[in-house]
Amino acid sequence: MNWILLILGGLFEVGFTSCLGKAKETSGPESYLWYAGFGISLIASMLLLIKATQTLPLGTAYAVWTGIGAVGTVLVGIFIFKEPATFWRLFFIFTLIASIVGLKAVSSH
Repeated sequence: MNWILLILGGLFEVGFTSCLGKAKETSGPESYLWYAGFGISLIASMLLLIKATQTLPLGTAYAVWTGIGAVGTVLVGIFIFKEPATFWRLFFIFTLIASIVGLKAVSSH
C-alpha cells in the first residue's frame, strides 16, 4: 500500500512542478489559481512521502519519489511545454526509469 502512496506522491510532485510552469506562463488571477494548485500539490506530495516513509526505507522512497517527479516533469515539459525531445534526454530518462524499477526490485519492503 505504501508503494501506491509513494507513486501518488511522485505524481503530485509532477503536479506541483507543472502548476509552477503554467503559473509562469500566465498573469493576474489565472496565475494565482496555478500557484494555488502548486501549493495543494506540494502539500499532498509531501504528506504522501511522509506516510510512505513510515514503512519504506527512506533512501529508496526518496529516490523513487524524486525519480517519478523528474521523469514526469520531463515528459510534461516535452508534451505540454514543447521542450525538446532529444535522443540524450530520452536516453537518460530511460536510465532513470530503469534505476527506479531497480530500486523497487531490490527493496526489502
